[in-house]
Order: sequence, then structure tokens, then C-alpha cells
Amino acid sequence: MPILEVEHICKSFEGTEVLKDISFSLEKSQVLSIIGSSGSGKTTLLRCLNFLERPDGGVIRVNGETLFDAGQTLSSQEAEIRKKRLHFGLVFQSFNLFPQYTALQNVMLAKELLAKEQPDYKARKKEIHGEIELLAEELLTEMGLADRMGNYPHQLSGGQCQRVAIARALALRPDILCFDEPTSALDPELTGEVLKVIKGLADQKMTMVIVTHEMAFARDVADHVIFMDDGYIVEQGTPEEVFGNTQEERTRQFLSRFKKN
Repeated sequence: MPILEVEHICKSFEGTEVLKDISFSLEKSQVLSIIGSSGSGKTTLLRCLNFLERPDGGVIRVNGETLFDAGQTLSSQEAEIRKKRLHFGLVFQSFNLFPQYTALQNVMLAKELLAKEQPDYKARKKEIHGEIELLAEELLTEMGLADRMGNYPHQLSGGQCQRVAIARALALRPDILCFDEPTSALDPELTGEVLKVIKGLADQKMTMVIVTHEMAFARDVADHVIFMDDGYIVEQGTPEEVFGNTQEERTRQFLSRFKKN
């Protein structure tokens, strides 16, 4: 059974269709790369998966559990939405770190907020805080930031900020880690260091969905590739199929244009 099943997802904003009948599935421990021009719907798709946007139609399942079904009445309670969102970790294009918190505090924050909802939080506050801090330290060390935990975002490079953001997403132990153009705000040197971290996660069999313009990376790391254009999935398949045996003219045009740049 796939870890992620997306069926016929649609989304419009003020009458403009942004996602049009999107369907795909993803197996556990696989990496899905989503490619396509700006405005093709890639980011909106990720936001729908993370419940930052509510689809107008379709079904989303994780591990066989239906998280969204447009045909059913869904709770709009924030606690319920937050619970569903925990299946996904999202790493934003521009980091979205809290500037008033250190790297360590940024990684700890979401887990501490969730811990406060536990019935035994007050009785175990010190113990729980210690566990969360230890996990955050481990993750930041894994990201190569053991000596930068006390630094604030403005004291870090873009690549370091993005690695903090990855650690923050991993702290909640999501089933699926999603990246929205994780290197587009970085220069080439910093891009390389972030892609190396993501490649390491792929080697560790982390299930991931990666929106990217890094075609070589998509080809080398992904198990499955989706090409989107104008809100549709135009073509999907293995990297060898999409990049090496392209079937659709729109895909060929996109890849040709990218190579020229």
C-alpha cells in the first residue's frame, strides 16, 4: 500500500483553476520530484498536502488513512487540522524561521507547543523539555550545525538557515518530508550544501516530495518524477522515463529551455 495517495485534487482561487485533477501515489522510502515552470501549481499542491490550503475536490490518504475527502464534511477545528498536518513536514523556500529565536529554539518550538497539549505536561514539564532539547540538538548536529545552535537566523548563512528549517521539519517525525524549492534563494555554493543534506536523507530512506528546479538533482535522487504545467500533471514516471524518454511535447520544451539556461 502506498504511503501517500492523492486522487483528483482540484483547487481554484477566485475562479482561477490552479490544480486540475491531480492524482499520484508514493511508496514509503521513495523520493518524488515535482518539476515545472513557475505558476504551474507545484507550491499550491504542497500547501494542499500540508493543509495550508483546502482543496476544492479530491482525496488525500496517508498510510491508508483518509486525511481529506471533499465528499465528506470535515472538521475545521484547528486541533484536528494540526493533527493531520503532522503527517507532513514542510521546508519552505525562504526558511520561515522565527528571527527572535535561536536555531535550537526554532527546532524545539513546534514540539514544545504540541507537548503542552499532553495531559501530563505540567507534571513532566522539565523532563519533556529536556527530551525535546536533546532531540533538537541531535538534529542540528546531524545538519552540521553543532556549533551554531545558539545563533539567531540573522547570524546564519542562507544554507545554514535552510538546514535549521530541515531540522525543524524533522523534529516532528513526519511520515513525509516536503520541500518547496529549497535552494531557489541560495547561491550555487550554498545550494550544494543543502542538496547534500537532502541526498543524505534520501540515502536514509526518508519519504520525500521535492519541488525543485535542480534538474540534475531531480534525476539523480528521485524515484518518481512529475512534470506539471498549467495546473495539470502532464507527464510522470521514473527519472529515466521523464528525462531520458520524454513522451510529451510540453515536457520536452520545458527540459530544453532549462538546459539552455
